[in-house]
Amino acid sequence: MLDQNHGRGAQSNPQNQFLAQGVEADLEFYEHLHLSGDSLKQKTSYLKVTPKTIVNKVNSPDLPFPYSMNPYQGCEHGCIYCYARNSHEYWGYSAGRDFESKILVKNNAAALLRKKFDSKNWVPAPIMLSGNTDCYQPIERKLKITRSILQVCLEYRHPVGLITKNAMLLRDLDILKELAALNLVRVVLSITTLNEKLREKLEPRTSTAGLRFNAVRRLSENGVPVSVMMAPVIPNINSSEIMKIAEKAADNGAKHLYHTVVRLNGVIGQLFEEWLDEHYPDRKEKVLHQIEELHGGQLNDSRFSTRMRGEGEYADHIAQMFVMARKKYKLDGPRIPMDTTLFRRAGESQLSLF
Repeated sequence: MLDQNHGRGAQSNPQNQFLAQGVEADLEFYEHLHLSGDSLKQKTSYLKVTPKTIVNKVNSPDLPFPYSMNPYQGCEHGCIYCYARNSHEYWGYSAGRDFESKILVKNNAAALLRKKFDSKNWVPAPIMLSGNTDCYQPIERKLKITRSILQVCLEYRHPVGLITKNAMLLRDLDILKELAALNLVRVVLSITTLNEKLREKLEPRTSTAGLRFNAVRRLSENGVPVSVMMAPVIPNINSSEIMKIAEKAADNGAKHLYHTVVRLNGVIGQLFEEWLDEHYPDRKEKVLHQIEELHGGQLNDSRFSTRMRGEGEYADHIAQMFVMARKKYKLDGPRIPMDTTLFRRAGESQLSLF
């Protein structure tokens, strides 16, 4: 039996599909470590990259924002179900342990955003942080790249959205309050389970649900529009918690409740099966079968409109549960667009004085 690092989601490091050659693990070495009582601690590496752009056009009708922005690639949160794992292969790494332990850092993100906003061709439109990996993953506490991005958005009065599983965003409450006063920000806390033992297995380096709900409450109390997303709903894992999460969301001042269903795209299907073998072998086949029910007999569906909600009787049942939850706990209020008319480029505020 291979030694498993505590605090990691993936159980392995699958071969990168884009690499012609790979290096096989020395299984005898890992077995020796396990039998001797030692453990192979896989430390997280932070690798500086210097992209030329930071704002990405979103070509998906499933997402409400036309642009996204990712200060990091890879995510130490280690959520086993994360659809973004596959994107790590484009950088030459595995979607498994590499995704959680080799984090690419875009230190020049704020400067790139400033350059984008200063372009005469830029038309202000809401940008989502992050969309691919979490902008408040642990290293953000030290590097403050996300905070610097929010400062640029405030300076230029540009609308921005945030989605995160980390209560660390309260560190930036001062900026978020100023953005909210100008109707320039929306925050979504992604909360998957209230079961702390499940969270430690499912998304091991995220904030606890208690801390995330506390963040929802603090944001709401300070006038920052905040919603809760249950993402993803996983059959027979967290699917029984819909009403409980809705109730907690309402109690803490959330404006809306959203959801997605799990989809195991690319190599994530293999990683998730390994995760089930490790943590829930007794229900593995049932869980996988129910996921297939959501996606026409497959573990994944890449089609727009259906990939995040699923289709069929079981998907309809989940959707109806959320309809009832939103109605019961008043989590279906009007969605007020952010303001794009306040945008100003560098120097424009000073020129307006003359």
